[in-house]
Amino acid sequence: MTHLFDYEINPNLSWAAVDNDGAGAETGAEGVMWDLTQLYPDVAALDADLKKASDEAEAFSEAYRDQVAGLDAEGLSHAMGALGALQDRVGKAYTYAYLAWSTDTADAERGALLQKVREAYTGISTTLLFFDLEWTRVSDQHADELLDDERLSFCRHYLEVARLQKPYLLSEPEEKILIEKSNTGRSAWNRLFDESISDMRFMVAESALTQQQVLARLHDKDRTTRKEAASAFTEGLRGNLRTLTFIFNTILADKALDDRLRGYPSWISARNMSNEVANEDVEALIGAVQHGYPHVQRFYSIKKQLLGIDTMTEYDRYAPIGEADRHIEWKTAREMVLSSYTEFHPEMGAITERFFEENWIDAALGKAKRGGAFSHGCVPSAHPYILMNYTGKIRDVQTLAHELGHGVHQYLSREQGIFHADTPLTTAETASVFGEMLVFQRLMKAETDPKNRLAMLMGKIDDTIATVFRQVSMNRFEDRIHTERRASGELSAEAFSAAWMETQKPMFGDSVSLSDNYSVWWSYIPHFLHTPGYVYAYAFGELLVLALYQKYQEAGAGFAQQYIELLRSGGKDWPHTLVAQLGVDLRDPAFWAGGVRAIGDMVDQTEALAAGLDA
Repeated sequence: MTHLFDYEINPNLSWAAVDNDGAGAETGAEGVMWDLTQLYPDVAALDADLKKASDEAEAFSEAYRDQVAGLDAEGLSHAMGALGALQDRVGKAYTYAYLAWSTDTADAERGALLQKVREAYTGISTTLLFFDLEWTRVSDQHADELLDDERLSFCRHYLEVARLQKPYLLSEPEEKILIEKSNTGRSAWNRLFDESISDMRFMVAESALTQQQVLARLHDKDRTTRKEAASAFTEGLRGNLRTLTFIFNTILADKALDDRLRGYPSWISARNMSNEVANEDVEALIGAVQHGYPHVQRFYSIKKQLLGIDTMTEYDRYAPIGEADRHIEWKTAREMVLSSYTEFHPEMGAITERFFEENWIDAALGKAKRGGAFSHGCVPSAHPYILMNYTGKIRDVQTLAHELGHGVHQYLSREQGIFHADTPLTTAETASVFGEMLVFQRLMKAETDPKNRLAMLMGKIDDTIATVFRQVSMNRFEDRIHTERRASGELSAEAFSAAWMETQKPMFGDSVSLSDNYSVWWSYIPHFLHTPGYVYAYAFGELLVLALYQKYQEAGAGFAQQYIELLRSGGKDWPHTLVAQLGVDLRDPAFWAGGVRAIGDMVDQTEALAAGLDA
């Protein structure tokens, strides 16, 4: 079955998700909550849908088991139509349960509902498993003939990607065991991680802060506040390190077992295949970003001078420069994003407005609300939903732009239907990062004060470093821990910390002094557990957007419609084929180096602005 319930987490949001105290100045977002009754009026309606989906799955199995190899184009088209309708139904149920739980992870009833839906999904998946297996056994000649038939255009790419899994699939009984065990395996450990992180409190003075609250203080102007927050965060993580280390080890072992059983050549092979990108292209991307580490070091050297400090530490990296720390009301943030999107393309603006007007966003703070931000694409018969924690920071405006970029993309790609609405992670980040760029450039054009322009540019580069360089350094950490776990067995907390420091220090060089406190900060990052291998997709998306934005500057208004059509295409073809229509060659290794140089140009601009202020 199509995996319908992955969610996306902005890599920058773990740093600025909630106001410093959790009860600071009001933003106007206190009542901004999504309306899930648009999916189901109550749980009883969800239960009825799950029952119907289960019955449909049984009927599908009776109709098509042992029949796939003999289907002609008309028969396969009919089967895929029925399968798509079924997936839409169960995906809608999962969306409801997951979103309801996300806004209150401490609510036992919501947790129980999520688990119930997961188990129902698993049962339906095992019932339908035969179809994918039989499809991969169809002869290449017959499969090619079927895929050439126009009647299968609505699912052609889905079917051709599915056939890539042929060498790594097990027998049906073995596949069923893996699916059935998933609810008590990796997914259970991920839920434990999420709920453990949500329950943690970090003591600063007399205040017990959530993860988002304490990390928000790393953006405070006052260095003492930042230092106290970093120390409290470290102390809290250390107090939970035994549990977090065990969770990491268990999920690493679970993935190693899956990869070994399936015969994947490396820990990242399955992710690259899912992302529809060649191994050598990923290696070229990672190499180009690592080669650009000096840009990071140069930037932090500039920032150290502007902050007037002798030594740049891990808790100084996100310190605001000038006006970057100003408070922004929700209605202002809404106008900033809406006007930027509308100016780019009216259709983009009209879709964005629906998110606000029709309650598709949940931005209010909550004690047990999951941290960070995501846009959940839901299913084609419904619409996307956005979760964030709005605190009034300029970074929150960029987060809103980021998630609405995803939301617009997901809304437009619904036209492709259930099989092609989703995109690989690599291109899934394109619209979100492009949306951030539109808002940033609009703000820069409107700002005339050199000090404010410098502050905004510094903030943008902070985000770019987090999206490109930090994600690749985290990919290097993942590579290390997966490799060591497979070679040496269970890893100690000290081993994880050593791998973390050894893979992060090359990015910072001598520009940032990393203390021993930073050595345990690997333990709270959910990307490593929820979607192993995910993080390089952020760098992929950011560098792709730099190229697309340059095309926009060159082509002007004509580019906007081409871009909208790219988003509308969803995942109906290979990523490199879709973006090639906009004049971008993802398979050229020089492409990545060009994107890294563009970031270097931004650092050059920062140097020039800073020098102008000193003159």
